[in-house]
Formats: sequence, C-alpha cells, structure tokens
Amino acid sequence: MSEPIKLKEDYTIAKCCNPNLDDPIVGYYSYTNILKVHRKSCDNLNKAEADRLVQLVWGEILVDDETIDISEVSAKLDDIDYAILSHHDRYGVDYSHKVARMLGREKQIVFDHHHKLRLLMLLERVEPRMIRYRKGIVDNKWIKHRNHTYYNLTDLGRECLKNHM
Repeated sequence: MSEPIKLKEDYTIAKCCNPNLDDPIVGYYSYTNILKVHRKSCDNLNKAEADRLVQLVWGEILVDDETIDISEVSAKLDDIDYAILSHHDRYGVDYSHKVARMLGREKQIVFDHHHKLRLLMLLERVEPRMIRYRKGIVDNKWIKHRNHTYYNLTDLGRECLKNHM
C-alpha cells in the first residue's frame, strides 16, 4: 500500500477520481472553501462550474516535510527573480501583468519567472476569493479576482529574499 498524499490545509483529494502524484490535476473550489483535487480527465469536471476550476500543480499543494537549503534555492535565482520577490514583499498579492508593468519588464518574462518561482515554492497562487486590492496604494478596496492568476510570497520566498539583502 502506498503512503497517503499529504496536502496543505484547505485541499483534499477527490474521491471520485482519486488522483495520483503522476496525474495531471485540477482543483474544484467547493462551496465549503476547500479545493478538491481531481484528475484533469475526471468525468465529474464536465458538470462543474467553470469559474470554480483552478489550475493546480502537485508541488504547490503538497506538505513539504524536507528541510530546504536556502543557498541551493538562491543559486537558481537571478536579478529579475529577486525584483519580483521584492515586489510581492512590498505590495503583497499581485498578478504577472501588473508586476511586469511596475517593473518595466515584458509580460512573458514575468509570467515565466512567476512560474519558476512557484515551482521553487517561493511564490504561491492565491486561490480565487476576495483579496485586498493594491495594498498601500488603494485603501479599503477589495476585489474578487477571476481573470488573472494572483501570487503571494511564501515564507520560504520571504526568507530567501531576506538572505539576499
């Protein structure tokens, strides 16, 4: 019998398709604020509300029991990565297009770096819900994001950024 998959809080494995670690996955944002992890090929997703589906990557949702060596992670980063991490440290939750504009970089470059930083677990996707808009710029404004993928700095990302300075 294989070891059970350990997921971060607010995630659960869907019983209908029971995805394995080698399966492509997608999340269904349930009415109970839990993301149910399905195989992308799950038949039940054909009946799901499209705006409740969330793209997922196993590396983002698994509980990591291993200690991560910050110096190893830092060795994989360049100036653009640190600029993006600094942006999220200063402004909080944001999306690639906005970060690209604020840093004066091409959108595709920032999209690619956001993806890289996500895989390194320095940034995490913010699930579709109400978020504070532009922390420090517009007070008391909240939006529900739907059309962009929003990211936020993880504790590991914050630690990596702190060690860089």
